[in-house]
Parts: sequence; structure tokens; C-alpha cells
Amino acid sequence: MSFFKKYNGKPLKTMGNQEKEVKPLFPLIEDNIDYICKAFYNTDDLKMRQVTFRGKQGKLIYLDTIADTKEIQRSFLIPLSEAGESQSIEELITSVELHISASLKEAVSQMLSGCCALFFEGGTEIYLFNTLQVNVRTPDEPENEKVVRGSHEGFVEKLNVNLNLVRERIKNRQLTIRYFELGWESKTNLAVIYISDLADPSLVEEVQKRIESISTDMVFSPGYIEECLEDSPFSPFPQILFTERPDRLEAHLMEGRIAVMSEGTSDVSIVPVSFFAFFQTPDDFNIRFYAGSVFRLLRLFSFWGALTLPPIYIAVVGFHYEIIPQDVVTIVKSSIENIPFPPLIEAIVMAITIELIREAGIRLPTPIGQTIGIVGGLIIGDAVVNAGIVSNVMIIVIALTAIMSFTIPSYEMGNTIRILSLPIMIGAATLGFVGIVFSLMIIIMHMCKLESFGSPYLSPVAPVHFKDLKDSFVRFPVWLLNSRPKNAQAQNTLKQKASREWKKE
Repeated sequence: MSFFKKYNGKPLKTMGNQEKEVKPLFPLIEDNIDYICKAFYNTDDLKMRQVTFRGKQGKLIYLDTIADTKEIQRSFLIPLSEAGESQSIEELITSVELHISASLKEAVSQMLSGCCALFFEGGTEIYLFNTLQVNVRTPDEPENEKVVRGSHEGFVEKLNVNLNLVRERIKNRQLTIRYFELGWESKTNLAVIYISDLADPSLVEEVQKRIESISTDMVFSPGYIEECLEDSPFSPFPQILFTERPDRLEAHLMEGRIAVMSEGTSDVSIVPVSFFAFFQTPDDFNIRFYAGSVFRLLRLFSFWGALTLPPIYIAVVGFHYEIIPQDVVTIVKSSIENIPFPPLIEAIVMAITIELIREAGIRLPTPIGQTIGIVGGLIIGDAVVNAGIVSNVMIIVIALTAIMSFTIPSYEMGNTIRILSLPIMIGAATLGFVGIVFSLMIIIMHMCKLESFGSPYLSPVAPVHFKDLKDSFVRFPVWLLNSRPKNAQAQNTLKQKASREWKKE
């Protein structure tokens, strides 16, 4: 997809607040070629071809590493060889995306997007037409967001393919796309997507304003954009939801939210979101609401359990030994009596070990990574217990904590557990249960203050919206979810009317 000056009659927005300098063509064709060659530093993949049209000598110039030679032949060279006497050059070029420019600088810019540049001796115009070479992988199911039932499509690294997947799902004329360009050097293309009659205009304006304020030489990944857009970048909690699933994006767009896509990544950013959005998956709605509610509660329990289980063990062993049942005291005492380190050091050592195994499993090739995760965990766990460095009860606690953290569907929220677990463990080792309570109070107070593009982070709990509680901790039946969430800031809150009228007949 080439990004010309206009899309649907509206100008493409370019970041950097710099006016494009217009460089007119030289009278001699050799001077134009020399300018383009110097602009590309005489790179070896810059190719040229001599063409003749009605006695005029011209040059076709392109980058063969990004332009498709078969498309060049189909859209220009073959029609040129079959040209009639009355045909103009505009009629000759069969490419859908044809743009006529008088600027050499614009020609250089468009060639970087896969266009061919055609100009003739003594001419004052350059013909730019799209011949972008497309190498697309199959939109398979994302590895990080697998589901049991439902769609198994996933986004890819091509922006136009991802937008096509969205258009295929939402056949609505109100679906609006706004294009942006970020990075002085990288020229990364972005797309802001929303439903015009649902998304709040002030929210759309705010998202666009934040994107336009980004000033950087390159945009490497969604993390670059996330840190520039979110309200509280120093918070450990993510305020932007990422997804690689078209069905999940469709659901959020239909609730009035806004999505940001970028070229070169399969992750799509969704705003605004609440804390509970990070624990929802498409499977919640693909299965019956009883099971969906139980599994969602299980994920929320796992989040708080992963945060508090090691601190509770540390506090019990260090301060509150009396609450352990009499039958279990002997087991715990025999487990820790010969350990030379306090429980806090044990927990930190094992937490670091788990993180090392997890990172090794991710970075290594898949077959080796799985072996490291299983064999490495068993060997290290058995070795540290036999060596008397860590108690076997602590191994069980850390293993349960790791398993609970794996149930959280959002990778960003899983990272939050890793960050916050250490301060809570320190509080437990210092003040016991009092330290845990103080730590959790600080975390909850911080969450109450957080916002995602003006929406309360803990909505619908703080502030309370009873209607939105139907799809928070648990999921009510679909036919009872009649209104859109308040935190989505949708213009139209009515989502559906009575869907089980047949029951009255």
C-alpha cells in the first residue's frame, strides 16, 4: 500500500511539523537521474530502464528490493508495448494508484513505499504508480492468545492486510480509518480506527493529538507508541490493551473504543480500557456464561494469588506461626529448620530462578526451550532442596505462584505481577500481615487514581456502575448485556434490545 498525499480526499498527516520542500525537475533527464541516485547514495538495488513513448525518451526508476518487477511489467511495460496512437501516458499505466507530482523529493519518498517513478526528457511531471512487493504470512492464530472455540485468525505485520481483516468483519460505513506517519527516519505508517457514530469525538481528537505530539526519529515497536500515549507511564499497570485477534478488536470497536495499528507489527493497541479488560478473552463469550464466569473469576483470583501467596508464606513463617494448623506445624518446621537463609531470601532466589527459566525458554528455539523449562525446573528444584538452600514448601509456593501467573491472558498484566511481587514480599518480611495489607492498600489506591484516556481504571468498581458489573468479575448472559460499558465513552450506550422475545410467544 502506498501512502500518497490523500486518502479518501483527506490529507495524510505527517509527524515532525515540517513542511515538505518541493524540488522541481531539471530540464535534462540525466540531472534528474543523478539527483535520485545521490538521494539514495548510489545504492545497488536502485534500478533504471530506458523507455520510449511517442518519440520521447524517458526513464523508469525503482528499488528492486521493495518494488515488484512482475507488477511493473503488468501495469506498465506490457501496456506500453501495446500502446495505441491516441492513448495518453495516464491511460497507459494500469495501476490503480497513480499519482502525478512535480517534486523530485516526493518521488524519492514514494519510491521508499514501493512506487515506480517515470519521467521524460524535458517534462515537468513525474508519474508515480504503486508496484509494492507484498510478502505476507498467513493470518494464523496468535501464539499468545489461543482460544478453544471461535475464530482462529490473527493479525500479521502488514498494515493493509490487518485493515482488510477488520473491514471484512465490520461491514459498516461508519468504520473510519485515519492515517498517520511517525518517525523522521523510519517513516512508519499508523492507522487510527474507530466507529464514527459510536466513538466519542473528543476521545478521537485526544488520541490523534497524542499521536501527533510524538516526535522521534523512528518507531520500532508498539512499546514506543504506548509509552508516549498512556496517561501514567511510570505506573506498573498497563493502560493500553494489546491484541493480535481481529475478533477481539471487533468487539472493542463495537463498544466505542479506538484502535491504533502500525506497520511492521501484529499487535493492535486499544484505548480506553479498564483493569478487568486484561482478564477477558474471546473464550468467555464462546462458551456458556456459567463456565465463562468461573474462568474469569479464576483469572482474577490468580492475579491476586500470584501477588500475595509468597508474601503470605513469608509472613506466616516469620511472624504468625500460630495460625498454622497443629498437624501442619511439624511439616513446615522440619522443612525450614536447617535452611540457612530467611524466607525472604528463599523467595527471591526462587523467583529469580523461575524468571531465568522463563526467559531461557522464550529466547531459545522451541524444542530446546521446552526442554529447558521442564528439565531445568526439575533439576534445579530438586538440587536446591537436597542442598538445603531452599525449603520444599517454598518450592511448592513459588511453583503455584508461577502457574497462577500463567493463567493471566495479558502478557503486560503478567509483567505487573513480576514487578509488584517483590515490594509486597519485602513488606511481609518487615511487618508480617500488616506489611501485606499496607502494600495492597497502596496498590489499590494507586489503581483508583489511574485513568486510561479519561476513563477510571477500576471502572465499573470505582466508581461503581451497576449495569457494567454484568461484564466485569463475571459474565452475564449475552441477552442481558444491553448497554455498552461506560468506561468506553461511547456516544450510543444502547447495545441491543430484547433478544429473547420468542420466549413470550
